Amino acid sequence: MPIALLTLLKLIVNEITKIWRKIDACSLRLRLTVGIAVVSALGIGSIAIWAGWEMQKILINSHKQNIEHIAVRFPRDVELYSEMMPPETGVQKAINNLTSTNIFLWVKSPDRRILATSTTADNLSQARLTQLMSLAEMPLNPQIHQINQRYFIFCGNSLQVQGKDLGKVFVVQDISREQLMFLASRRSMGIASFLVIIVITGAIAFYVQRSLQPLRQLSQMTAVISAQDLPQTQLHLENAPKEVKELAQTFNMMLSRLSQSWEQERQFVSNVSHELRTPLTIVHGYLQSVLRRQHNLTEMQKEALATAASETEHTIRLLQDLLDLARADSGYLHFHIQPCMLNDLVTEIVGMAEQYSERVINIEASDIIQVKADRNRLKQVLLNLIDNAVKYSAPDTPIFINLSQQGQEAIIQVCDQGDGIPLQYQSRIFERFYRVDESRNHATGGTGLGLSIVKTLVEGMGGSVSVRSRLGEGSVFTVTLQLHY
Repeated sequence: MPIALLTLLKLIVNEITKIWRKIDACSLRLRLTVGIAVVSALGIGSIAIWAGWEMQKILINSHKQNIEHIAVRFPRDVELYSEMMPPETGVQKAINNLTSTNIFLWVKSPDRRILATSTTADNLSQARLTQLMSLAEMPLNPQIHQINQRYFIFCGNSLQVQGKDLGKVFVVQDISREQLMFLASRRSMGIASFLVIIVITGAIAFYVQRSLQPLRQLSQMTAVISAQDLPQTQLHLENAPKEVKELAQTFNMMLSRLSQSWEQERQFVSNVSHELRTPLTIVHGYLQSVLRRQHNLTEMQKEALATAASETEHTIRLLQDLLDLARADSGYLHFHIQPCMLNDLVTEIVGMAEQYSERVINIEASDIIQVKADRNRLKQVLLNLIDNAVKYSAPDTPIFINLSQQGQEAIIQVCDQGDGIPLQYQSRIFERFYRVDESRNHATGGTGLGLSIVKTLVEGMGGSVSVRSRLGEGSVFTVTLQLHY
């Protein structure tokens, strides 16, 4: 095989290997490509095999017919020549007339002596001819035999002249040249078929990829849809097959139904939170008023009223958080972004937190930092983070608040020395109502909304919040806001 062809095959195999590594074994693209390629390979292979078989049959059958015709004709020629000359001379005369470049004849007597043989052996050495004449028997019907990398068609027939048995005539045709040409053609056809199959497979893979592109676009568009995008999201595919467009329309109808359900849910939460907050606030006020005039109450009554007031206050905070989240989802949570001196705000918040928590809270700041934020919302964020650190760390451990700036951003870090958060839960702690430890959150009075409120407010002010935690070492919540110059 030529070196250039081998190089081409290696390049093709390398490219196929690279493409194979990039393709998912379970993808629809691979399945379609392999399926169509296998069908194409079977079709092309079958045609190539059939064509080769037909070529060989035509080639061999023509030679077989020629040899068979000579084997049948030879006795008649000998019979004709024997009328004019002795039988032995007639046999030689007939052999000389029928011998050609690739056809050889000889006659053996019943006692296996060579009576006459072809004298022309241009393409066949005398040694090879002697080897052929040593054969004792030959088939009556022409057959192909390979002898020492050469191909021959053999045929034999009995020779009777004037009622006398002269022996047997042997006819051999050397078809090595034609057979080698046929084998070379078959190899070339096989290589050509292999290359065609590879080209067809590549074309099929490209076509399948182009055909599946609308589905990939549909997947990419649906992957980035969030709950906030549902009302205005519509999937549009321009150059897509009819079936894919129908799928996109079905997605659009589903998104519309999801948007309606989501809006109904947000409206329900907002309405319930708003309607319940007012009566609960009144109930909480009455309970506080009764507790302030507690001289007529027994200890059991005082304890019961104090518990009711505490639970009422907890429920009011929960409703306020739900109302804030519902407003944020609906786009009605407004922010008053203005310059805010971060150092002063943190000092104020730490003073408040130390009073109600009786914990040591240390502030570490190297510079005076001014940020663009809503002062009240940022205050709510920091109080929630400090409250979270207080709840989930030991009473005798301090809490640290680090203030720094990096580039165009201000960095606020709230650090505790608690038990930490397992790695598998860290990506979900900002979800609504998500709790790492249900029993512990119940004991501390947590609702699972505090960190979700923090995330919503910080992102509403154009910032971001993240957590870094290790078990046994505590957690660090980092808030990033834009600096104001």
